[in-house]
Amino acid sequence: MTERLVVIGGVAGGATAAAKAKRVNPGLQVDMFEKGDRVSYGACGLPYYIGGEIESEEKLIIRTPRQFESQGIRVHLGAEVMDIDADAREILVYNRQTGREERYSFDSLVIATGALPVKPPIPGTGLEGVYTLRSFDDGVKIKRELESRRIRRAVIVGGGFIGIEMAEAFSNWDVDVMILKESRGIFRDFGEETSKIVKACLTKHGIIIQEGCEVEAVLGTGRVEAVLVNGERVETDLVLISKGVRPNVSLASQAGIVLGPYGGISTNERVETSIKGIFACGDCAETRHLLTGEPYYQPLGTTANKLGRVAGTNAAGGNAYFKGVLGTTMIKVFELGVARTGLTEAELDSRGVAYETTVIAARDRAHYYPGGGRFTVRLIWDINTGRLLGGSMVGPGPSVLRIDALAIAIYDGMVVDDLARQDLAYSPPYSPVWDPLLIAANKSVRD
Repeated sequence: MTERLVVIGGVAGGATAAAKAKRVNPGLQVDMFEKGDRVSYGACGLPYYIGGEIESEEKLIIRTPRQFESQGIRVHLGAEVMDIDADAREILVYNRQTGREERYSFDSLVIATGALPVKPPIPGTGLEGVYTLRSFDDGVKIKRELESRRIRRAVIVGGGFIGIEMAEAFSNWDVDVMILKESRGIFRDFGEETSKIVKACLTKHGIIIQEGCEVEAVLGTGRVEAVLVNGERVETDLVLISKGVRPNVSLASQAGIVLGPYGGISTNERVETSIKGIFACGDCAETRHLLTGEPYYQPLGTTANKLGRVAGTNAAGGNAYFKGVLGTTMIKVFELGVARTGLTEAELDSRGVAYETTVIAARDRAHYYPGGGRFTVRLIWDINTGRLLGGSMVGPGPSVLRIDALAIAIYDGMVVDDLARQDLAYSPPYSPVWDPLLIAANKSVRD
């Protein structure tokens, strides 16, 4: 039986693993090492804290070190793990408070080192006023900039989830926002129709979007003053680099742990790495896609928590399995909700799968009930078998929670006929008598 568990990293995956391990084996000694000052917080809430929907930073704290310690989990803050010696079953830790290096032994280990923001090689990104948004401290610093009321113009480099969420957050502070994208379209993986709707929504709210452009430099003396875009100077008071993230795997790689095709830590169904007794979870780890069975990487809080639960169980001597994910995601864009699940058309094309796509537009509630609006559903299904393979939707706010029903249908292996026969709920304030999912499925059957 495992006697001592070491967890590297907190936030979602690591914190969940530590808590679960202690519940599985109350006699287990659990030490969690976090190089930051906070061990468990809602990182996905940072854009809403910055935008003012969440009143204070304390609201984002999920569990404090004292709460973990009351469960018998030792929390080491300001403790950066410098090395993993898999053969000796030891880690080397730099204690920021004492300035000393210390060694800790382990019987089992959970790596939850998260991900790092992608920083393109653009000159001037070291200037004051240039940010990425990945950590709690990043969010606090950006919020303080906005509270100073000195920020009137903001440039966002990249148009992914964080970039779009932050466009709305900046807009809440009456900041003029420009999004600069190298590629064409917003959320292209969600389908062309969704991309157009999202872009129109952003434009309606005053967000300027420039596509197919290259940011050549960030300009300023000490602090950012402008960005150079396709040879033209664009004045700005703040720059947010939002070009995605990459798995933080340097520790694992140095320890000889095998990495996967996406650069994350390769794991099996037990969330165990290539070295027995060492597990990985959260944004540093790859998992499997449920439809393809292939390695898959999509850094999401939901996946991090699920992987952490399995890692903690097994690291404590239990026996749990994680089958994989469908990549189900959802995002708020002002008054819109946008969601997708399953495989995209590009992913299916690359695999030579013959598929059909059905797109419908309906209302998200009864036509006579006030409020609501246009709701677009996109279904992707195997042209030979009818099996559901993916889909997306966009419409008024919470209406896109219907994506969960579609995710369940795909997980269960349903064909479009099965979806068309589902007994979905109806009430005028929440849905038309024919739910948009049923309309899309019926159209797929007819076509």
